[in-house]
Amino acid sequence: MNELLRQKKAHDLFKRYEGNPIITAENWPYPASAVFNPAAARLNTETLLLLRVEDMRGFSHLTAARSADGLTNWEIESKPTLEADESSREERWGLEDPRIVWLEEQRQFAITYTSFSESGPVISLAITKNFKTFARLGVLLPPEDKDACLFPRRFRGRFALIHRPIVRGEAHIWLSFSPDLKHWGDHRALIKTRHAYWDCHRVGLACQPIETPLGWIIFYHGVRITTAGAIYRVGLVLLDLEEPWKVLRRSSEWVLGPSAVYERIGDVSDVVFPTGATVQKETDQLNLYYGAADCAVAVATARLSDLLNYIMTCPETNE
Repeated sequence: MNELLRQKKAHDLFKRYEGNPIITAENWPYPASAVFNPAAARLNTETLLLLRVEDMRGFSHLTAARSADGLTNWEIESKPTLEADESSREERWGLEDPRIVWLEEQRQFAITYTSFSESGPVISLAITKNFKTFARLGVLLPPEDKDACLFPRRFRGRFALIHRPIVRGEAHIWLSFSPDLKHWGDHRALIKTRHAYWDCHRVGLACQPIETPLGWIIFYHGVRITTAGAIYRVGLVLLDLEEPWKVLRRSSEWVLGPSAVYERIGDVSDVVFPTGATVQKETDQLNLYYGAADCAVAVATARLSDLLNYIMTCPETNE
């Protein structure tokens, strides 16, 4: 495909919901400074969002909201769903930016989130069946690490975790493996920043991996730092279905970037930061939920088949 045609196709993939932002701090049942960066899951017939809520101290916790159509009439929990244990070294300064997957083998949801410890940001894991009671499994890897999610199934007997450590000052996306969700190894860089591109300074996982017949669709955020500040945009990667350490294709261009007022003006300007997605197989619709300007929640929709058609036109990689 001609590069200019592919760029136009990338620009047309997502449609912003006309009711954006769908949730703000003004909707909240208790005092909150900002509400953003939600994980997403289908729970029975509802869409569940597990949102990052920043309190008036600047610390964050997680609260659930539910909707029948995934767009409107959100029923928000009247109190925090998952709070930090401020007496612990792991969670002393809050919890933020969750991702959710359903672990079929365990018949439970796994929630990865960033905890702010005395040593810096770390990845923590909790599991739940109902989003009312949780078993905390603790920190998975050393700091500094963020933007993590498990794959929903094992590969060659091992769990796989996508995450974004800071190594030698570099912010690439990595993949690690574990036999038991406790001991991690076989670490390898998966998706790297690209010099001079829109994702040249930092990359990090966006929402949970999406399984398709062609491979795992990975949304990721890329950051370019300009004289006016950082710009957070969204790109796509396709990983091999059975060997997810193999990157098959990667978009040269971003597929979603800040352009609406609620994405460009907020607590942190020019930020589109997805952390959750749902797929309706019957209608081929993917809902991508994201934090807008670090202060509100918005959603953009796309056809999953269009995303697959687009990613197959993107350059093949040898990574």
